[in-house]
Amino acid sequence: MTYMEPAYAKLNLSLDILGRRPDGYHELRMVMQSIDLADQVAVSVTAEAGRRVTTDLPYLPRDEGNIAARAAAQFFASAGVAPEGLAIDIRKRIPVCAGMAGGSSDAAAVLRVLRTAYAPQMPLDRLEEAGALVGSDVPYCIRGGTALAEGRGERLRGLPPLPPCWIVVCKPACSLSTPELFSLVQVKKLRCHPNTAELLTALEEQDLEGVARRMYNVFEDVLPRRYGEVFSIKSELLGLGALGASMTGSGPTVFGVFSDRAAAARAAEAMSGQYPAVFLCRPVEYAERRG
Repeated sequence: MTYMEPAYAKLNLSLDILGRRPDGYHELRMVMQSIDLADQVAVSVTAEAGRRVTTDLPYLPRDEGNIAARAAAQFFASAGVAPEGLAIDIRKRIPVCAGMAGGSSDAAAVLRVLRTAYAPQMPLDRLEEAGALVGSDVPYCIRGGTALAEGRGERLRGLPPLPPCWIVVCKPACSLSTPELFSLVQVKKLRCHPNTAELLTALEEQDLEGVARRMYNVFEDVLPRRYGEVFSIKSELLGLGALGASMTGSGPTVFGVFSDRAAAARAAEAMSGQYPAVFLCRPVEYAERRG
């Protein structure tokens, strides 16, 4: 039997870095949002041992080096289920190295599939705990929707959904190094931080303009000058009518939030002539909040 599962991209409505943890990671506070840009993940049981991964991008790992395969191994270990041979096929739509958790979302899709197939009684909390052993963004990608993520990203709290809107997502050709950006962060020298409390209030009040005004990513404060294209995209989206715009994750992808579909479509069309990956998206809310 083959199980099909969408792997939705994530955006950071906000990303704040609070300090360095004793374990070497950074303490984060982020408001995350799923959007309907998605990879398609298929998982099949095979007679062969191990986990084989196929993708439509030839440069991605096809063995245990792929995070989706590691997620499968972790599921069997965490669920106490005897491992079976799996064939995992991933059709990519989420850009790679884009700050949109494409790999983590593929891993989360595999975990959701295996829970359905082997351990439907497993609480969502336990599945998220297994995901945290695979990658920091994986627990959120298992849960999806609108959520506050803290710690490394593994401590999650569901939030009221983002009000209905349209989102234009734009990835420039450049790529950013996550370790490099973290190495540049000196928390005491950060000039701006997102006002997470007011952002949460705006979500509670279903105030889309209030949410858009409070979107911010502290990585923008430490971007090397050679990545000025990120700020150019933000300015262009705002000039095209976005209520707010921000970089997601460690970038370089930038997104703008629009209340009007026609304006968002015009913006996406204008941006697509300049940048290699532009998408017109909507927010996604997962049906399951807790297991």
